[in-house]
Amino acid sequence: MSDFDVTDGFRKLFLASVGAVAIGAEKSQEVVGDLVKKGELTVEQGKTLNKELSRKAKEAFDNTSDATLRSRLEAMSPEERSAYAAKVAQMSAELDSDAVKVDVEGADAPEDSAQ
Repeated sequence: MSDFDVTDGFRKLFLASVGAVAIGAEKSQEVVGDLVKKGELTVEQGKTLNKELSRKAKEAFDNTSDATLRSRLEAMSPEERSAYAAKVAQMSAELDSDAVKVDVEGADAPEDSAQ
């Protein structure tokens, strides 16, 4: 029993839920496409239905992600949660910093090409 890693279990659960949402979205797009081909739906109805299904799939994914994260946090001690939050904040700051660098680099490109 000591070989069981809770984090690995949560990761597998999360990946399984992502896969289920992805498969559901793919299958729904196939069904809508088939109905449009058969003439049972107009192309416009198919697009509207597909957008709605995609929105619902994204909501389901977001809800699953939140639930998985909450479960993982609940399994941690307060010290572990604090360290995890600090690590996430650091990663977020690094990503924000990278985004600013990309924006600045992208802003320089038109001036360079104009010369």
